[in-house]
Amino acid sequence: MSLKPVSTQRSTELPLVVTPGEPAGIGPDLAVQLAQSGFGAALVFVASAELMAARAQTLGLPLTVRLWDGSSVSAAAPGEMWVLDVPLSAPAVAGQLNVANANYVLSCLDKAIDGCLDGIFSGLVTGPVHKGVINEAGVPFSGHTEYLQSRCGVSRVVMMLASPKMKVALATTHLPLKDVSAAITQESLSEVIAILLSDLKQKFGLDRPRILIAGLNPHAGEGGHMGREEIDVIEPVIASFSAQDAELLGPLPADTLFTPKYLENADAVLAMFHDQGLPVLKYDGFGDAVNITLGLPIMRTSVDHGTALDIAGAGKADSGSFRCAISMAITMATAITVSTTNMTAAAQ
Repeated sequence: MSLKPVSTQRSTELPLVVTPGEPAGIGPDLAVQLAQSGFGAALVFVASAELMAARAQTLGLPLTVRLWDGSSVSAAAPGEMWVLDVPLSAPAVAGQLNVANANYVLSCLDKAIDGCLDGIFSGLVTGPVHKGVINEAGVPFSGHTEYLQSRCGVSRVVMMLASPKMKVALATTHLPLKDVSAAITQESLSEVIAILLSDLKQKFGLDRPRILIAGLNPHAGEGGHMGREEIDVIEPVIASFSAQDAELLGPLPADTLFTPKYLENADAVLAMFHDQGLPVLKYDGFGDAVNITLGLPIMRTSVDHGTALDIAGAGKADSGSFRCAISMAITMATAITVSTTNMTAAAQ
């Protein structure tokens, strides 16, 4: 195990940037575990180099930490990791939160976001953070998604989770159920669908996305007998996108749209609220699902789980979601490159 400053070879490929997240959680474990077999792409981890080396030692895994000097990089060899070093504010102990390191977590995230906005990195993959300890440090923090929205200066973002079998985007996110109906307006739903269509085309390379749109009420309102949101809001919005290069199907009853009959030819599902769509997706692919933030000027994927403090440093963390998040980011970065190239060629 060693720390090596290395002058790297130039490459035309922009690296992805990864933030392991809360230093007391399993994020560092997952990064070290995945480094054992290599990543298959150029990655730069924004983290404490000493933390990465120490966690590898705790896990009993070999790791060479190579300090990144800002040059372009190629994929690290198995057992190696490129790190943009950010010192911890206080020693990190696996499983034990320390409020002193809250600013370290945000500093890592800020450096990663700035690098993406400045065109140094092709996209961002985030590990789990602990919202509570950040708030205890006196920094209002409701999550990665909202933080990225603020830092990137956009008015709306869309949360989408993807498993091996489906992609589910949300019209609303973390709201009490009693507030959901009022939050779904023609304006807000139009913005969500526009973002979803744009990113499916640009970041996933889909020429004509096919999206299943759930109704809000049981049986999609049963013709107005179980609620009028479908008639007054959802149907008019779907109709307004009829001229778009896309296929929007709905509003469909949520209890039947998550069946092979509908899903086999769909590119994504738009659920009206958090627990309408995500329980189905997580039942299908928990541990292999990826959280994706749409509507940002940068590309961002994330794990679908938390910090798991109780198993941090014990070698029991499942790296499946982190591996899927990195794999999805690679796929999206490739699609964005192809889309940009095609748009440039068409403009010439």
